[in-house]
Amino acid sequence: MINIDHISKIYNARYLFNDISFNVSTRDRIGVIGNNGAGKTTLFEIISGNISPDSGNVSMHRGVTIGYLKQDVSQIYQKKLLDEVVSISTNINYLSRKIQILQEELAEEKDEQNTVLLLRELGKLQTEFETIGGFNAEQDAKVILSGLGFAESDFNRQITELSGGWRTRVELAKLLYLNPDLLILDEPTNHLDLETIRWFENYLKGFQGAVMVTSHDRAFLNNIVSKIIAIETDEVVFFNGDYNEYILAREKDKEVKQAMADRQELRIKKETRFIERFRYKKTKARQVQSRIKRLEKIEKVVVPRSTRKISFSFPDPPRSGRIVITLERISKAYGEKPVYKNLNLQLLSGDKVALVGPNGAGKTTLLKILAGVLPFEEGKRILGHNVSTSYFAQYYIDLLNPQNTIIDEIRQVAPDDPEQKLRSVLGAFLFSGEDVFKKVSVLSGGEKTRVALARMLTRPANFLLLDEPTNHLDIPSREILSDALEAYNGTMCLITHDRTLIREVANKIIDIRGGKIQVYPGSYDVYLYTIEQNKGIEDDVISTAGLSDSIAFRESAKARQQRKALEGDLRNKYYREITPVRDRLAWTETEITRLSQQLKEVEEKLANPDSYKDGKQAFETGREYRVVKDRIDNLTAEWENLTDKIETLAQQYEQEKSGLE
Repeated sequence: MINIDHISKIYNARYLFNDISFNVSTRDRIGVIGNNGAGKTTLFEIISGNISPDSGNVSMHRGVTIGYLKQDVSQIYQKKLLDEVVSISTNINYLSRKIQILQEELAEEKDEQNTVLLLRELGKLQTEFETIGGFNAEQDAKVILSGLGFAESDFNRQITELSGGWRTRVELAKLLYLNPDLLILDEPTNHLDLETIRWFENYLKGFQGAVMVTSHDRAFLNNIVSKIIAIETDEVVFFNGDYNEYILAREKDKEVKQAMADRQELRIKKETRFIERFRYKKTKARQVQSRIKRLEKIEKVVVPRSTRKISFSFPDPPRSGRIVITLERISKAYGEKPVYKNLNLQLLSGDKVALVGPNGAGKTTLLKILAGVLPFEEGKRILGHNVSTSYFAQYYIDLLNPQNTIIDEIRQVAPDDPEQKLRSVLGAFLFSGEDVFKKVSVLSGGEKTRVALARMLTRPANFLLLDEPTNHLDIPSREILSDALEAYNGTMCLITHDRTLIREVANKIIDIRGGKIQVYPGSYDVYLYTIEQNKGIEDDVISTAGLSDSIAFRESAKARQQRKALEGDLRNKYYREITPVRDRLAWTETEITRLSQQLKEVEEKLANPDSYKDGKQAFETGREYRVVKDRIDNLTAEWENLTDKIETLAQQYEQEKSGLE
């Protein structure tokens, strides 16, 4: 379909890529990966025809159409949302206008013979119009807009009223509606929430054209692509498989090349020693020259530069109490628009919580309330014992001093640490060598984010709150952040659209929608399984049915959503009641184990005849035995009561839950 033939591109006297060739076939799913600045967007611009390569060319079959989603949307909009999407199809608009003109002519035509000719022409146009989907145009556009998170009430809104992120969704909707032969997508998930990303993935799986995409969302790449083009520092690598398969193959290839390079280095050293030893010996001159020529012909094995993270242990935060924060009957509104009413939530030490839900549901509002940076109208925010908070939002990077060097910024939070330790911290965030002396003013958005996160984790609080920490971060940087947060020993609450980060870090999910929260203990995949069981096939209905079916589904789902809200309240009540009982049970079991060991030691003393030589000591040993034995008996009785209580609470919860069905 499209042939990329020996293209090269130079930027700042450096090859972004040199003499690369590949084809894009009809159903290809190609992921283009590489560090920020590697040349991914440049490659897309060349294929889409916006810029020319320095050498080589791009050719395509006649009639092939390309839809290109850029990261930054700069278009000026004059139309309403639905009209803007439908207007992207020039064929439909052209035929629609011609049909309208013919209908107007028919209304005024008096001659019967001319009327017959006009009707015949109108029939042809209407058939062609139907063939290209003209009669379903608005319907199709509405289905796509609904899948991308727009409400029906948005369809007639002026696009100028929408934020930048929603305008990017408009551009994506236009491309999906256009249905080109090749979709080129530059970071398409940047402004999509988790639910919309899942819908978009399902859409692309059924898309009949080809897709080329670059994304820092590892889960998205693994779910969509079947080929990888990796733009590395010294080469462009082509691989058949998804992102994870490429990484595994790359690591294996690197190990093989490293072994080859090591063997080659030994051979070169051996040959060099022979040459140096016998260089001036006439009887060995021929052999020396032969080996020199052999060395010159050796093609050095180049081991790919590793992007593996530098291992570094960040300091542990100070310990907090078991209860980290409690929100009691919180109510929050923006003007006349309520966000939360009578919200209750409690986070415990060691919780690593991901807030999920559609855009606009109130995730950032809740995070700010937890962080103590946003006031609320009613309720209480209660911090636990010895809790210290640290809040990261995108504006945090703007607080970095542009005149400071990177190492100066870290030194501000750790003034007493030696420079080598500060360099180790920065090395863990991919700042090495002379890079640490770069000024903040010359850093990219991703580099500033890495500096800000390094500052935060150098002297960590015991309660971290992170709002989209992966913004501007490429995949290696996201892997570093995942490692750092996974090893972090405090309590954490974060918002992110990076499902891989959630999977690697979170042990509790809080789903937010309609002013209600539902707490799901466990991993992100457990959460997904639970909501799939609860919601049935909502995603499939929205992605495959017409809009009328989608709206009907949503209307029929209102009762179910209300029931789910009640179930969420019931579940939260259950966990509030059962969590302290489980904690007490765990403590009781630990204490019984400890006391049983102590009792065993006392019994060994009592069994030893020598222990009775000292009467006072024998009396104390006997008294210790009775105290420990009584303590074990009491705790065992408490353990039995706690076990019964947990079973009763569980049965009560199941009965109340059944009553809602």
